Amino acid sequence: MRDWAKQTGLPPVPEQVSAAFLNGAPGQAFDGSAAETKLVLISSDDGICSAVTDQATQQAVADAMEAGFRQAGLAFRLVIERDDAHVTEIHDREYLAARDKRAWRVLVATVKGDKGGEAMLTAAPE
Repeated sequence: MRDWAKQTGLPPVPEQVSAAFLNGAPGQAFDGSAAETKLVLISSDDGICSAVTDQATQQAVADAMEAGFRQAGLAFRLVIERDDAHVTEIHDREYLAARDKRAWRVLVATVKGDKGGEAMLTAAPE
């Protein structure tokens, strides 16, 4: 992701902002924002990658995630779908995705309902 972010011309976020998104872990964060929305891509040194936005709806994120899996040629399945146990406004969807001999666990956390709000996608190698 870091190579892609650099090739795409995404600027790194300021160090203080990066540290907040990485929650103390070593890594890098990039600003992928557009005029309509904020977007930060986070790449920690342990291989976990995340994307955070300030405005998305639950169904749109789920639809885009599954379309992205298909477009990337990944086999995937939804393994857990539930409201977050700690933050009641958040709905979690967890996927397992794989291609060839590589696999990932992907967590999608969105604000519940049609109004939307912040959303976060986190992928970790299995």
